[in-house]
Amino acid sequence: MILSDKDIKTKFESGEIKISPMPDLNVALGPMSIDLRLGHQFMVFKRTEQPYIDVQQPDTFQNLTSLINKQNHEPFTIHPGEFMLATTLESVEIPNNLAGRLEGRSSLGRLGIVIHSTAGKFDPGWKGNLVLEISNIGLVPVRVYPEMRVCQLLFEELSSETAQPYTKRESSKYKFQHDPVGSKITSDNNEG
Repeated sequence: MILSDKDIKTKFESGEIKISPMPDLNVALGPMSIDLRLGHQFMVFKRTEQPYIDVQQPDTFQNLTSLINKQNHEPFTIHPGEFMLATTLESVEIPNNLAGRLEGRSSLGRLGIVIHSTAGKFDPGWKGNLVLEISNIGLVPVRVYPEMRVCQLLFEELSSETAQPYTKRESSKYKFQHDPVGSKITSDNNEG
C-alpha cells in the first residue's frame, strides 16, 4: 500500500519518517509523494580510451569520474547521452516497516532527463541522501540547478517490519551516504 499525503504528513509529525532539511510541504507534498531537491555535487564520467569496465576488477573503476560542486544558482548542464551520479539535497530516514520508491518528475522527463536508471527503491531502515542516476536521453542539453525539485519519493508499507533493516545488514554497500558514491559492485566478489 502506498502512503497518501495525509499518512506521509502523520509519519513526519511522529518522527517515523525523517527528512533533513525538511522541504516546504506546501510545495513539495503531493497526493502520494514528496518532492526532493537536487544536491550540489555531481559525479560525472570522463571520456576515456579505457576499453571496458570489468565488474570483477576494481582497478578498471579507477580514474573514470570527476566530482563537480555547484553553488545554489549555478547551472549544471546535462548533455545528450551523458550519465552521472548525484544525490538529493535531503537526507532521508525510512523506518523498518516502510520502503521508499524514487521516481523522476514528469516535467523533467518531458525534457529527456531520467533521474534513476534502475536503483529506484530504498530499503526499510535506509538512512542517508538518495542517489540519483541521472541521464539525458533527449537530443538537447538541459541545465539543472542545485536545490531545484528533481524527484519524488513514495513510501510503501510492508506487510510486517523487516528483520533486516538496510543499515544493519553487513552486505549493505551504501549505508549513510551523503555524497555521490560510485559503484561498489566489486565487493560482490567477497560475498559467499
